[in-house]
Amino acid sequence: MVLKQKFVVVGAGPVGSLAALYAAKRGHDVEIYELRPDLRDPTTTLLNFTRSINLALSERGINAMRHAGQPRLLEHVFGATIPMRGRMIHGRGSNGDLYEAAQDYDIHGRFAQLNYRQDYIGTLWCEFHIKPVKVRSDENPNAVFRISPNHLHIWPGKDFMFIAIPSDDGSFTCTLFLPSAQTFALEKNPASIPEFFDKHFPGVTELIPGRELIESFERNPHLPLISVKCSPYHYKSSAVILGDAAHAMVPFYGQGMNAGLEDVRVLFSILDKHAEAESNSPLDDDDDDAASASASAAAAYGREVALAEYTTNRVPDAHAINDLALQNYVEMRASVLSPKYRLRKWLEEMMSVYLPGLGWQTKYSRVSFENQRYSEVVAQSEHQGEVLVSVFEALVCSPFIVGAVWLWWKQPKWIARTYQTWTEKAIMAAFERL
Repeated sequence: MVLKQKFVVVGAGPVGSLAALYAAKRGHDVEIYELRPDLRDPTTTLLNFTRSINLALSERGINAMRHAGQPRLLEHVFGATIPMRGRMIHGRGSNGDLYEAAQDYDIHGRFAQLNYRQDYIGTLWCEFHIKPVKVRSDENPNAVFRISPNHLHIWPGKDFMFIAIPSDDGSFTCTLFLPSAQTFALEKNPASIPEFFDKHFPGVTELIPGRELIESFERNPHLPLISVKCSPYHYKSSAVILGDAAHAMVPFYGQGMNAGLEDVRVLFSILDKHAEAESNSPLDDDDDDAASASASAAAAYGREVALAEYTTNRVPDAHAINDLALQNYVEMRASVLSPKYRLRKWLEEMMSVYLPGLGWQTKYSRVSFENQRYSEVVAQSEHQGEVLVSVFEALVCSPFIVGAVWLWWKQPKWIARTYQTWTEKAIMAAFERL
């Protein structure tokens, strides 16, 4: 029998809420604490520091919710989502009492050592909106959207980009990612914003009028992009951090929430494994109090071992997706314009479609549509890159190799005489320099 335990979840975002569901499904007592008021209440005022771009849900997050033991959860979530089938590149042409009480709580000596790294990438982001078409069409529900709702829209630039992600009300949440220096320049001269968009993101001013661009840029905060890595993720048997608390990442792979939801699935799979091992261990003590104390101690030990295993298992994967998200920023704003990048992507997609037996897949496909560990995705992607380079080099060199073999076969004596002559000349030249 698995010992009933108390779980305290701090943070009621998607990751914390899913963790609470996992724990409650296993019969544990669950308490949830959240700084913000109930976000389901339309009168709730969002806090600036809790802003986020639209969330992307992929296979990892779906799989984590699939294992939550709530059959209608996915049905409810899917009902509030819009499928994105690909990228579209646009070229140029509660009441706060608990929080206040926590400030007075003595936490002296309650810190744990933690390896921590926080990086700012020198880019600020600002939010804009594309409004929906006012007249709805019963014949075509997509008529409410000004552009295709089934794509992630990207206007790339070498050092910046503008993206648009659909919302279920027909609008698009748009984000401008811009280096700090250029952001400050626009802050000094906001009247130049429409001209800036026309120059770098053609077509946007047809979707968002210049006046609205200026208003959004002046009204909305210009926030930094941060990447956080840390280790370990646990403290003995008492605490573990998941999601953004452990690995906040830049949003360019759409994996922040998905990685956090996957954290929950991985954590509870490890906890379940150790709990099952404990339940199979017989207790020999006949004294109820002693047996209870023994069971509690065993549970704490098993939990500590499980949390340590979770840290060992998850840190490499979390660090990998942090790095991938940063790399994908370069890909989205610049690499999509590179012929070399497009050639490799085309080759990998063709091999994935027409030679599936090779197990060849793009890195994006492995990350977004499978549950393979992030660290393994990186390793396999690097291997595929090495294979492509080797094949390319072989194709380039093969005509010369074939020609040399054919010439050796047809004219062996001439090849031998030529080689001997070149060798003698090289030796004589070397002696003359002495």
